[in-house]
Amino acid sequence: MIKPTPNPPTDLFIVNPQQDTETLLVNASETLSSLNAMTCNLAFDLEHSQRAILLAIQQMAALGQLLVDRALEQVSPSRQSQVGPE
Repeated sequence: MIKPTPNPPTDLFIVNPQQDTETLLVNASETLSSLNAMTCNLAFDLEHSQRAILLAIQQMAALGQLLVDRALEQVSPSRQSQVGPE
């Protein structure tokens, strides 16, 4: 059977290529934070091995958020880090 039309584009969602780095990192951090919260909440509704798998995913999300937050701090240092420790 031959398809009359080609496959549609696979890019259903795209990131605006004009977006600045700080905005991308802030949104990535918020997304990872939401994933962290959802997996934590869901993990306690599961049993043993499924809970362990979900908590591992949660830890990976938390690690990803730490990495993104650190990158965001390097791109746009907070006022506290500009002032220095008190």
